[in-house]
Amino acid sequence: MLDPLRQFIRQRRSVEISATPAESPHDEIQLAATALLLDLAYADGDFTPPEREHIESALSRHFNLDLPSVKGLLELAERRRNRAVDHFQFTHMIAEHLDVGQRVVLAEVMYGVILADGQVEDRESVLLRKIANLLDIAPGYLSEARKRATHAPTHQ
Repeated sequence: MLDPLRQFIRQRRSVEISATPAESPHDEIQLAATALLLDLAYADGDFTPPEREHIESALSRHFNLDLPSVKGLLELAERRRNRAVDHFQFTHMIAEHLDVGQRVVLAEVMYGVILADGQVEDRESVLLRKIANLLDIAPGYLSEARKRATHAPTHQ
């Protein structure tokens, strides 16, 4: 079941490497970001349909993926997330390859995940702040990301 997805990622990686070597970690960044979004969705013990819809919509929009690719990315990220010991492997990849503006956009999407079900649990807030710290997002930028996510329409 995962073989077609792996083949798809390998093919995309080959095209990206041959076209622009600097973008070769693109798929790993997508996996890392998706794993973090999933961690936030599971933080309160309940991955709700609105959270899933928000994540799927954000992945489709920000990574320019169709629905089957989004579903495959979610499956692969779920497996990576389950094998991960901590968040560092994901946050390090993102912090190394994305600029502060891109990381703040990710923080906005993360806030959207925890706001999607209408209830913000303490565990979700604490985890988001921990991840933001690992991503080296300044508190002011994090506050702005929360404001934008709070005032954004549902399923950004």
